[in-house]
Amino acid sequence: MAKGIQKREEGDMLSDFKRWMYKGDKPNALAKLLNDISAKLHSLGIAPDYMVTLEVPGRKSGKMVSLPLVLLKENGRRYLVSMLGDHVQWILNVQANGNKATLHHGGREEIRLQEIPIADRAPLLKAYLKIAPGARPHIPADKDAPISAFEKIAAEIPVFEVFGA
Repeated sequence: MAKGIQKREEGDMLSDFKRWMYKGDKPNALAKLLNDISAKLHSLGIAPDYMVTLEVPGRKSGKMVSLPLVLLKENGRRYLVSMLGDHVQWILNVQANGNKATLHHGGREEIRLQEIPIADRAPLLKAYLKIAPGARPHIPADKDAPISAFEKIAAEIPVFEVFGA
């Protein structure tokens, strides 16, 4: 997660466990295994339609990298959120690929991502936390907090609008 963000203290074992899986804001071996399994299931369309797999070539290896993400649908638009901040590998890979990637959920869709301005992120972050319980231990605001809480952290949590390529 970007510097300056403090993890929200949950005090429950599940949240502590989820933070442990991403200690240093990088997935450990268990998180990678669970992400691989989730990415395969999301790709097949078995999970709800907001659980998707993002696929993008690695900027160094060129090898396709798959990652399970939650797709937020708000006001007829679609968004992806980086729960771990802006210096995560999937964002760097997408940027190196001209902001292009592929979404999978029972089918394949070539997409383009455009970052949302900081001033417009707060309501999207609040909506995202309502549907993405796995992200809650990583984002320092409660899903029921006032929008002002999300305005304070918006600069640290990237949000991307999803467009067809």
